[in-house]
Amino acid sequence: MFKNKWKFFILNLLITLMIFFIFSSNYSFLNFINSLFYLSILYLITFLLMYTIKGGFFDGVTYGFRRFNSIMFKRDDYLEEWREKPLPSEKFNASLYQRIKFQAALLLSLLIILIFLYYVI
Repeated sequence: MFKNKWKFFILNLLITLMIFFIFSSNYSFLNFINSLFYLSILYLITFLLMYTIKGGFFDGVTYGFRRFNSIMFKRDDYLEEWREKPLPSEKFNASLYQRIKFQAALLLSLLIILIFLYYVI
């Protein structure tokens, strides 16, 4: 997708501006902060889901469902061996995780700075 994380951050800011101009009834600094929050919360939720998958939380559930499925519905298909299928934490894309983590951290930092400026100034 985007290899340069700073270009992707600029693209995220442009998306925030588009959200701000399309969905805001009056153009104020608070509405821009709200628009930035909408985008940054999506990145935060994605990051936390990927963090949970990376940690192996869903591996046991996935393994259990595959085992239950193979026991309950016995098939003679030996090409589909449930024990050899990779678990969710084994199929994890580390580079995407790092990019999402960087974008989430940068957008949330910008959001905190803008909220601080809003209440101080």
